[in-house]
Amino acid sequence: MSKRTALVTGCSDDGMGSALAIALHSAGFRVIASARDVNKLSEVRSRGIETVALDVQSEKSIQEAVLQVSDLTGGSLDVLINNAGIGYSAPLSDTSITKSKEIFDVNVWGLLSTTQLFLPLLLQSKKNPMVVNNTSIDSVISAPFSGVYNASKAAAAMITGNLRLELSSFGIKVIDLKAGGVKTKFWVNANQVEPKLPPNSLYTAASTSIEKCMRGEQYDANAVDRHTWAKAVASDISKSSPPLKIWRGDSAFLIWIGTFLPMTAFDSTLKKMTGLAELEKQIRVQGKDKIVADSGFVNKALHRAGLVASSS
Repeated sequence: MSKRTALVTGCSDDGMGSALAIALHSAGFRVIASARDVNKLSEVRSRGIETVALDVQSEKSIQEAVLQVSDLTGGSLDVLINNAGIGYSAPLSDTSITKSKEIFDVNVWGLLSTTQLFLPLLLQSKKNPMVVNNTSIDSVISAPFSGVYNASKAAAAMITGNLRLELSSFGIKVIDLKAGGVKTKFWVNANQVEPKLPPNSLYTAASTSIEKCMRGEQYDANAVDRHTWAKAVASDISKSSPPLKIWRGDSAFLIWIGTFLPMTAFDSTLKKMTGLAELEKQIRVQGKDKIVADSGFVNKALHRAGLVASSS
């Protein structure tokens, strides 16, 4: 029997996607790895893995990738792994709506568009076809200062659940991959420049602790090696009856346990990890009114709403 073919999106060098492509290749899959910039696919190419260009924000790019994959496979695809995604760190009160729309374009609409356009190839598969969506453990926790990213992943998780039901009648499995902490350059790539609180943020009083969180440093200490993570995920995917949700990576098991607990179960821990505990300490010492006044946030917000004239 010929190998099952898997397409993995978001396979740029040193990331989770490239590690997963390599692990699947080692597990006996024929793997096609993709990224927006094919020049960043050297890691998978060095392992003899086939590559295609695929920008999930561009329907034209996805269409071209579908044609290429169809030519390579004879018109079918067994496994589609939607791994491409981007992150964003900012308090929701300071969040750029323009940037937020870009996050959803990639993490939600890019995922759905890619699935829609590759569906004809998946329908031709005779080898246990499946879609695997990397929705991350961030889809189920309210982690401060990554609210837009979390919301995009929660939306992706809901789409994944709906796809699971809608495609089950056609014999296509849909799996929700809840990736925990994995050592990659995700936060560096996500922010491109070192993230900082904007001027006049409500959170300025605890900026040092909060900006450390925005850089993702709180996730680094216990994050698992990406190849170790990928090998475990590849093993899960290879099973004849894979789990509907795959929890792999640092804190994944803990977050799974948390889904059975009250919503506030991790609030104290999250506040300590993200700098909110430090902010609350400053509020207790100085008072809320002073913290708010010193930040300049109210005047900035009123100016944005057109209720105060800009100072000359």
